[in-house]
Amino acid sequence: MAAQRAARTKDEVDHPSSPVLRFGPDKPLKLDAGTLLSPFQIAYQTYGTLNDARSNAILVCHALTGDQHVANTNPVTGKPGWWEVLIGPGKIIDTNRFFVICSNVVGGCLGSTGPASTNPATGKPYGLDLPIITIRDMVRAQAMLIDHFGIEKLFCVLGGSMGGMQVLEWAASYPERVFCALPIATGARHSSQNIAFHEVGRQAVMADPDWHGGKYLDFGKRPEKGLAVARMAAHITYLSEAALHRKFGRNLQDREALTFGFDADFQIESYLRHQGMTFVDRFDANSYLYLTRAMDYFDLAADHGGRLADAFAGTKTRFCLVSFTSDWLFPTEESRSIVHALNAAGASVSFVEIETDRGHDAFLLDEPELFAAINGFIASAARARGLSV
Repeated sequence: MAAQRAARTKDEVDHPSSPVLRFGPDKPLKLDAGTLLSPFQIAYQTYGTLNDARSNAILVCHALTGDQHVANTNPVTGKPGWWEVLIGPGKIIDTNRFFVICSNVVGGCLGSTGPASTNPATGKPYGLDLPIITIRDMVRAQAMLIDHFGIEKLFCVLGGSMGGMQVLEWAASYPERVFCALPIATGARHSSQNIAFHEVGRQAVMADPDWHGGKYLDFGKRPEKGLAVARMAAHITYLSEAALHRKFGRNLQDREALTFGFDADFQIESYLRHQGMTFVDRFDANSYLYLTRAMDYFDLAADHGGRLADAFAGTKTRFCLVSFTSDWLFPTEESRSIVHALNAAGASVSFVEIETDRGHDAFLLDEPELFAAINGFIASAARARGLSV
């Protein structure tokens, strides 16, 4: 089963099962690294119908290990879309009313150009020859996709974590193209602690003997052990101590006594090992390096003279920020600093802090208060946009 998933992941890199938009040499992607990426492609999914006025489009931005399959069965894992609880006919993001777009970010591994993609200059995977990708680069590519649909202004851009960073970048780079924005469980820059966790993960990948300096695909290898450890370490940051204790405590795994060895004695150990093993079947190790680096480099204030409010100067976009009390990866203080900057810029902004012990991953789960906040904000913005039923 694992080998089959790995094979499906490989098939999805250059020729994804989802729609794909290819840009030739006449439309290169300008990168913050100072180079051009050309040719390149973006894999995406859409749900619902674009109205005649092209005014009902919602762009959903995925998190670090997400993809474009936000509301459909994932072709690699066979699991439901990662936000199907929120998006679909009759749901909070109602695809009977809205045209929803979600693309795999550039640098990803499920159809958009990334390190596992074939480099047309060599006929081999890019590996580390792919230039470094930033959050702003991802958004530039998304803007080219939106242009393809003939959409001048998105009704809403929303996403959590790395997706929230993209939302903020959209609002800063293309304020005239975003009617409302919903950044969830995110920050305007990565903290030193978050950078540190990412560096541990990257070093785990690069220390794996099968990494081969990033050229593992040329050797028919994958640094599975290193990537699994990286995933295990990162997954801890997505949870909270209270949630871990409630779910696992110090319960033993399929045994009545300690083994006095290094097997997975505790349920939490078994759980993390499972998370690591299943992750390597669906995600490219070099993409993990590239996307974590993109998050590390994100610093919206630094891009605007060191003053975050200047990133949103003169914006007419409506904002709603959401944080979670138990999220220590992107704590509430991060969202409050964005709210203060938006207030200083004179923006229309609301803010919701949700009480939950589910940690950072709460934005992906069935959280009624989150859904109520999103529903209220979307409904209000839709009325203002003239999209009411």
